[in-house]
Amino acid sequence: MYQNTPSRSTIRLTRRGRLVLIATGAVVAGTAVAVPLLSLDSDKDAKPTSLVIPEGWRSSQVYDAVDKALARPAGTAKKALARAALKLPNDAEGNPEGYLFPATYPLNDKTTPESLLSFMVNTANQKFNGAPIAAGAQRNAMNVYQAVTIASIVQAESAAKADMGKVARVIFNRLERGMPLQMDSTINYALNRSTLRTSDADTRIDSPYNSYQRMGLPPTPIDNPGEEAMRAAITPTPGDWLYFVTVKPGDTRFTANYEEHLRNVAEFNANQKKSAQPKK
Repeated sequence: MYQNTPSRSTIRLTRRGRLVLIATGAVVAGTAVAVPLLSLDSDKDAKPTSLVIPEGWRSSQVYDAVDKALARPAGTAKKALARAALKLPNDAEGNPEGYLFPATYPLNDKTTPESLLSFMVNTANQKFNGAPIAAGAQRNAMNVYQAVTIASIVQAESAAKADMGKVARVIFNRLERGMPLQMDSTINYALNRSTLRTSDADTRIDSPYNSYQRMGLPPTPIDNPGEEAMRAAITPTPGDWLYFVTVKPGDTRFTANYEEHLRNVAEFNANQKKSAQPKK
C-alpha cells in the first residue's frame, strides 16, 4: 500500500542518522535546556528564591530538583505525590509526567514539595485546558492527554524549535499509516537514560514504551513539554514526511522518500567520521 515504506524487518533509522540493521520490527531523548537550576544570592548559604524547570525534563529530574531546592532528603518529592492531591486527567492514572510544567517557580519558607508540585500541575492545566490547546487536540481527533504525549516526543526529538512542527507531522503521518513510531526517545525513557546509542537489544525490550515493538503512542508522556512543543502537537506543519535526520547542527532533513533518507543518513555518517578523526 505504501510503496516507499520499508518493511519493519529491514532497517532502523534514528534522527542523529545512525544506520542499524535489525532482525525485528527515528530520535534522541530530551535534552535539558542549559539554564541554572536555582537562583541563588551572592551568599552561598542563602536559600534559593526560585526554581527553574527546563523544557523536556522528566518527572524524575523534577523531583530531584525540588528536593534540592527545598533542602529535603532525596526521594521526598516523589513520596509527596500521594499527599499532593494533584489535579491530573483520568488518563494519567496519578502519574504527573507531562504535567510538571516547565517554568520558573517562586520559593519561600512556606513552600513544600506538595505545594510546589501542585503549582506545576495547576500551571499545566491552565496552559493545556484552555481553548487553543483543547480545541486543537479535538481538531486532530485526540484528547488533551494524547496531545501532551505527542508534545513530549516532539520535545525530545527536535534538534531545534523550528523543527518541532515537522517532527509532529512525522509522528502523525506514521500513526495514520499504521507504522510504529520507532523513536529512540521512548526507549531511553523506558531505560531511564539519555543517550544517542540505542542497540538492537534495546529495541527488543519488553516495555509499553518500546515504540519499535508497540504500535501507537506510549502510555504516558515521556517528559514535560513546553509551549512550543504543545503548539507543534496540535498544529503540525503540513507535509508528507516519514523520516528525518540531523545531518549536521542546524541541518535537519525531512523526507517521505526512504532512499533519499538513506542518502541523508550516509552524509551524516560521513560527517561523523570526519569529525571523529584526530586533529593534526
